[in-house]
Amino acid sequence: MSCKPSLSLLVSVFIIVTAPIGLRGASALPARPNVLFIATDDLRTDLGCYGDPLAITPHLDQLAARGTVFKRAYSQIAVCNPSRASVLTGRRPDSLRVWDLNTHFRKNVPDVVTLPQHFKAHGYQSEAVGKIYHDPPKFRDAPSWSVPAQLDDTEAVRGKYAHADNLRIYQPNGRPGQEKAAATEAAEVPDNAYIDGRVADLAIARLRALAAQPSPFFLAVGFRRPHLPFSAPQRFWDLYDPAKLKTVPHPEPPRGAPALALHDSPELRGYTDMPKLGPISPDQVATLRHGYYAATSFSDAQIGRVLSALREQGLEKNTIVVVWSDHGYHLGEHGLWSKTTNYEVDTRVPLIFAYPGHPHPGTTTSALVELLDLYPTLADLCGLPAPAGVEGRSLRPWLESPGRTGPAAAFSQFSRPWPYGDQPAAMGYAVRTASYRFIEWRRFGTRDVVARELYALDGDELFETENLAERPAEAGRIRELAALLPP
Repeated sequence: MSCKPSLSLLVSVFIIVTAPIGLRGASALPARPNVLFIATDDLRTDLGCYGDPLAITPHLDQLAARGTVFKRAYSQIAVCNPSRASVLTGRRPDSLRVWDLNTHFRKNVPDVVTLPQHFKAHGYQSEAVGKIYHDPPKFRDAPSWSVPAQLDDTEAVRGKYAHADNLRIYQPNGRPGQEKAAATEAAEVPDNAYIDGRVADLAIARLRALAAQPSPFFLAVGFRRPHLPFSAPQRFWDLYDPAKLKTVPHPEPPRGAPALALHDSPELRGYTDMPKLGPISPDQVATLRHGYYAATSFSDAQIGRVLSALREQGLEKNTIVVVWSDHGYHLGEHGLWSKTTNYEVDTRVPLIFAYPGHPHPGTTTSALVELLDLYPTLADLCGLPAPAGVEGRSLRPWLESPGRTGPAAAFSQFSRPWPYGDQPAAMGYAVRTASYRFIEWRRFGTRDVVARELYALDGDELFETENLAERPAEAGRIRELAALLPP
């Protein structure tokens, strides 16, 4: 694709694609296949199947070998609640008016039909184990499920154990009354001493039960790792040589980046062993990066257990499997930790589809796609009628022809300040094309532009280096990219 895409080509990508639902192409999917919908939290794209030589993710690699990896898939907003609300309703954050950690999507769109609710309405047994929606109990969504979701409630864990965000069953380093404990933990315990191990146990039990039922199922399984704290059994820490994980690529902010695009990593600084102000020490950086990789391999192992159970129950032959993450994650790059930006590492996410009769197993595609596309894609693959109001597009054409060109852009957004009170002061809107990331920061509720960012990012490059927005030579490109953004 040209480094200077035409305005007419780019504008076309903001129009919703309405390919016929239920189209049968080159694949040979069974009628009414099951869906195993696996969510992870804060998982970056630099996994084994995405090319990172350090990441040890054998189970995701095996899944990729029988499906398609979308190497350039993007979250619509890089924080948990609004991202998951967008995925599960198929609507952009602005359409939902959900940008924070406090708003349930049904407050603003009470009658919206969610992805699992759509499947339930068409005869599927719809169930959830683990974190699918944001996980305080007020974010539960009973209409989505045929039976109440299980292991989805942070408060149920916090009520017995001290740590608010850890979500661990095993909690040796927390003290009563603390909301957070240490940012990392390696413990000589079995997998199900941690909540993700118990999620895998219960998901396996549900697969065994669902295999005996006549109706197809939509089973959502949500793993909380590698979200902070980076807690995993010792054996996953032992997979890695800490010396190979110390170096942080691109540790400085992009040159010329506006201050409001960055943050001081408040999520990380809430843990008891992290400095409240100032730099993270080299030793802490090394431990954090080691912990993130260990937690990633722990999550991969739990996914592998569930996929093994799917195969053992004879369900692999008639089940679509999709694995995704709600957003990416900074590990010290640009001087940032955690998420909550409009940058590539935070917005780009893992996305893998595998299903029986897949015409091109083991393929990758560089198509620019969005998590918003999961809803219409799964409806299409399962032959369900088109859900009303969904803003994404079916990815079936790219599953059946991974080399297919387009889409030409993907979109994300994030607010400042973070967190905010009644409403943000500014909203940053980002468009990612084949060669550029453009971000326009607007005063909230208006079109008044307060800052712009333009970064050259070719291919699979993950890190912005220099803001080109002030260069006079880029004025035409900025006009083209700005025209793509929502009004």
